[in-house]
Amino acid sequence: MRFLLAVALAVLQLGVPEPASYVAVRLVKATFSAPSTPEVTLPAGYTMVPGEKHQVASRAEFYFYLQGPRSAGVEISVRWPGTPIGVVVEGKNRITPIVEPERVRFTVPVLAASPNAASWTVQVSSYLSGSAASGRYWRVEHNDPDRVAGPWTSVAWPAGQVKAVVNHMAAADVVLRDSGLVEKARQRGHFFALMGFETNNTLHTDNPPHWHLSYYPGQTFNAPKAHVPHFWVDKAGANFYNGMDVVGEGRKKFYVGDPAPIRDAEGQLVVTLTIRADGGLDIAVPNGATYSIRPAEGGLTEGAQVLRDGQPLTTVRATDDVRGGVLTLPDAVHHYDPLTGALI
Repeated sequence: MRFLLAVALAVLQLGVPEPASYVAVRLVKATFSAPSTPEVTLPAGYTMVPGEKHQVASRAEFYFYLQGPRSAGVEISVRWPGTPIGVVVEGKNRITPIVEPERVRFTVPVLAASPNAASWTVQVSSYLSGSAASGRYWRVEHNDPDRVAGPWTSVAWPAGQVKAVVNHMAAADVVLRDSGLVEKARQRGHFFALMGFETNNTLHTDNPPHWHLSYYPGQTFNAPKAHVPHFWVDKAGANFYNGMDVVGEGRKKFYVGDPAPIRDAEGQLVVTLTIRADGGLDIAVPNGATYSIRPAEGGLTEGAQVLRDGQPLTTVRATDDVRGGVLTLPDAVHHYDPLTGALI
């Protein structure tokens, strides 16, 4: 015991440094302009995380990751000639900087355990249902072509896919609720998750365009035997491939016409998903109805028709105004902060 205490005391006396903490900071321009890099001044002991994944310039903003000792408040000053800063974003918080003649100043906390843990700042998304306990988790990513980053800077803007993915998710949500799948999942302590893709997060290079209709047989994203389909969509918004990750089993590949069964941890069939020839999706409930999601007039970028056992149920036309912060769904209009995604 005395030996252990002596070792602990020696460690303290040597002053072994604590692990670095992190924060991500977005400098949002007052007016969009060509991508550029500002001059950032940090206090002693703090540095910007190096590399193009951690320092990102776009037409709308410049964001960077900061590392250093854990702190509830670190002051940063920025000089960006010819580029006025409209607002600073950290996490889901807007920070109004103090404007001086040649620079601005602001204070941010440095508390995250890793850059990934701090990447919440750059993920602009809204949680329409963020509770696994409800049986339904739904996150909508708000993709803006002026915030494009990483691999998305070298390809054409996926305008059709961005629109279609929201229609696919909205139609799938109708099916999950109408079929009773959400309620059954809730009763079992399981949940479905609807998610899209993001075009601005360099720590998660979410490419190619896709969406998820996943099943987690548990209360967290670490649930055993979770089934996570990745529905890839083409320029017209049509599904053409499902790379379904099954925890513990790897990725299974499904194409048009291939039934993709989703099972719980005990192997019981929960639902079967099949990509249709028209780019939509058939969702078959065991001992229940078969739903079809197919293109609405104008195609899947404009909307999706939902059928139950071949009979029309509803038509979904979802729109997302990323500049105005307005997400319009069949049963609700959601207003959100266009810089953070936080619902208003």
